[in-house]
Amino acid sequence: MSASDQDEAMDMPVPEPYDGGLTPRQARMVRIALASVLLVGLAALLAVRLAERTSVLVVGVYGLAMILCGVVIELSRHGRTRLGTWLLGVGLVAALGADWLLLP
Repeated sequence: MSASDQDEAMDMPVPEPYDGGLTPRQARMVRIALASVLLVGLAALLAVRLAERTSVLVVGVYGLAMILCGVVIELSRHGRTRLGTWLLGVGLVAALGADWLLLP
């Protein structure tokens, strides 16, 4: 190692310990747990809606919302937690809006 490399190594800032809220691993686990709970809840709601009225539209809306939960779980497992959170929020609002607007 040359003298200039040693000087550059000495000038590099030392990372400070993480002192804010959740660690990235904990955030991923929270989002995975949240998406899993929502997935089970949507499956139960789908069963209730299908008992009330059988419709391809009902299966489509809730099926897509359940697929979205699975995508969010996979995104969280691969470290894309912010993207997964936004997708989950927007997707659930869209599913609830479709339930309110489209389903009789």
